[in-house]
Amino acid sequence: MSAVLELRDVWKVYPGSPPVESIRGIDLTVHGGELTAVVGPSGSGKSTLLNLATGLDRPTSGSIRIAGEPTARLSDRRLAGLRAYRIGVVFQQFHLLPHLSALDNVATGLLYRGVPAGRRRVAAAEALDRVGLTHRAHQRARTLSGGEQQRVAIARALIGQPPIVFADEPTGNLDSANGAEVLLLLHRLNADGTTIVVITHSDEVAEAARRRITLRDGLVAHDTGSTS
Repeated sequence: MSAVLELRDVWKVYPGSPPVESIRGIDLTVHGGELTAVVGPSGSGKSTLLNLATGLDRPTSGSIRIAGEPTARLSDRRLAGLRAYRIGVVFQQFHLLPHLSALDNVATGLLYRGVPAGRRRVAAAEALDRVGLTHRAHQRARTLSGGEQQRVAIARALIGQPPIVFADEPTGNLDSANGAEVLLLLHRLNADGTTIVVITHSDEVAEAARRRITLRDGLVAHDTGSTS
């Protein structure tokens, strides 16, 4: 499978006295079809790596390619477009609009692509079916359980069929039963061909992935290797 994420000698240094080297010369490749966990303690660089890999932040030096597209010279507008078309993100806090239905929350995943409302809703219904929530499509988000809200968030990340989906602590706000259901769902989606990178501090979540990358002090301390 081709690479969907490539980092080459990537550094992220925040100014200060002294400067903070959050990411220090990381080389990393994720291939299509992988299920990868990035794990490490607080301060290891996980959040910085996520922001760089999703185009929310730019590296101090080094190069990043997302779905084959080099990001270094992209304008902010083109980088935002790359995120809209090429990346799905699932957040720990869900970030759903509580007054909207599950269907309409998922449909917002296509809002910035200029897709007509009718087509957005059809695609949202298909995405909800993939996560097993067709029967809750018209329920307002605030009436859903935590596990259901996270599944809605996963459906929103999937709606545009991005080459790669990042899940940032996807079980962090869930009890053990709902957390286990979300992990099973991520495995099923990966088995269907979705490339998934999970950012977590949880060894239990990381052990469920086929590839595990351990960060420490802004460096890759261990990588079990590509599974492609």
